[in-house]
Amino acid sequence: MALQDVIDRIQPLDPQLRTKAQSRLNRLTKPLGSLGRLEEVAACYVMITGELKPNVPRGVVFTFAADHGVTKEGVSAYPREVTPQMVLNFLRGGAGVNILARHAGVDVKVVDIGVDHEFGPLPGLICKKVMRGTRNLLAEPAMTSAEAEQSILIGVELATQAVQEGIGLIGTGDMGIGNTTPSAAITAVMTGRSVAEVTGRGTGLDDVGHARKVRVIQQALDLHRPNRTDALEVLAKVGGLEIGGLAGLMLGAAAARVPIVLDGFIAGAAALIAVGLQPRCREYLIASHRSVERGHQAVLDHLGAKPLLDLDLRLGEGTGACLGMSLVCAAIKIYTEMATFDEAGVSEKG
Repeated sequence: MALQDVIDRIQPLDPQLRTKAQSRLNRLTKPLGSLGRLEEVAACYVMITGELKPNVPRGVVFTFAADHGVTKEGVSAYPREVTPQMVLNFLRGGAGVNILARHAGVDVKVVDIGVDHEFGPLPGLICKKVMRGTRNLLAEPAMTSAEAEQSILIGVELATQAVQEGIGLIGTGDMGIGNTTPSAAITAVMTGRSVAEVTGRGTGLDDVGHARKVRVIQQALDLHRPNRTDALEVLAKVGGLEIGGLAGLMLGAAAARVPIVLDGFIAGAAALIAVGLQPRCREYLIASHRSVERGHQAVLDHLGAKPLLDLDLRLGEGTGACLGMSLVCAAIKIYTEMATFDEAGVSEKG
């Protein structure tokens, strides 16, 4: 599978499909526009999939896990050992994403794309390890170009396989101690914002730790000088393996005309890479929520995305995506199950 072939398969959306969907929404037994964003989401789903009478889709969240060499620089409040520990928690069904996925009626797929731990064969774990964590981006590029492309193609492969198995809605999740650091670096490069403006406290850094994190990212960008017009280069120099996997998941889903529900800041950084590789991918993305992580608003602004929820979330894992997927399914049910004025015998507005 060639990455360029996947990129080329992503087609622009037909706005006439949105118009047709809105026509039905306008005939439902309610005042025009009274269901607000739910109507917008339903019309968006129709436009992405091309299905004028869609069924409620089966959904899956892919939670990509990987480690980061830059954690050596003290950019996280938690130790690196938490990444494999949380992977095991996901597999046992005890993490936040598991609970919210069960609530939303979607599955969780856990992918080891770069954890610095050998799990061995474990039920439910998808092993796609490219390497045992990225290199320390403060000293050298996080990945080679080939490793970065491999991470993207893994995401493409998983999205393609999911669609072949009947999945119609894909959510993004992540796990990786230290991953807000490469995400902030990517965000600064791709949006043109300053490092300080897009770098938050991650898992809870104090003022000293936050200042160190900003300094590490700025020094890394000064060293590598990634070219914002070359998204693969940006990913390779300062990115993460799970970020590459998520970017590939978005590209693969978009190529198959399946909507992607974004989680928070890490997924947002991955979206910047995906859209950098193929701007048309932007139309297939649905932002579930606005994270309190500082750089996420810059990501949303750059993507032109309006999140469905604002709940002060900052956990990641795919938690926000699960809630967003539940709203997407609710919107589809409104669109397909609610009666029109004619069907219900209800008088329209005079």
